Amino acid sequence: MLRFDSGRICLDLVATGAYESDQLDSAGRLGQWLVGAGLVPPGTPLTGADGEWLGRFAELREHIGQLVRAELGGRGGAAAALERVNALAAVAPPGVRAIRGADGRLVRTLSGAPDCTALLALVARDAVELLTDPQDRSRLRQCEGDNCFRLYLDTSRGRRRRWCSSEVCGNRERVARHRRRTAAAAL
Repeated sequence: MLRFDSGRICLDLVATGAYESDQLDSAGRLGQWLVGAGLVPPGTPLTGADGEWLGRFAELREHIGQLVRAELGGRGGAAAALERVNALAAVAPPGVRAIRGADGRLVRTLSGAPDCTALLALVARDAVELLTDPQDRSRLRQCEGDNCFRLYLDTSRGRRRRWCSSEVCGNRERVARHRRRTAAAAL
């Protein structure tokens, strides 16, 4: 399942494009991300997901990335991105309902077939909420790992988190540091 843990759904969407290759390269991968991000309950048929959905999510991803990076840089700007995110956030999100699952527990389902515009609205609203909440905005960080462009919310106790993932980028940094020390000691 395609999932990231950036701390916010909108940052998880931006993370899908923060690598050498696009993580949302097919309708199936988009569907995996929608389920992994919790926007669509598992088992929901995504018959409408197609190339148009991919293009629209990629566009929103680009706009959110521009907007967040502009805010992190303290320069504001990204007016066109802000306008587009606001327009998408104004649309009604998908309706949800609770139904009894096979085991008798209540489970969440959508009240109708998933609609691309409504799902985009959920992500855009998350971006608006993130960027207008002073506390969350102060926790925004960009990974310090070499060649990593992921954004995340620093929820660590001392607000000293440096990497999007200690296991991936943090480990790469520790290995690189070890190699530099070893090479310097060999001289």
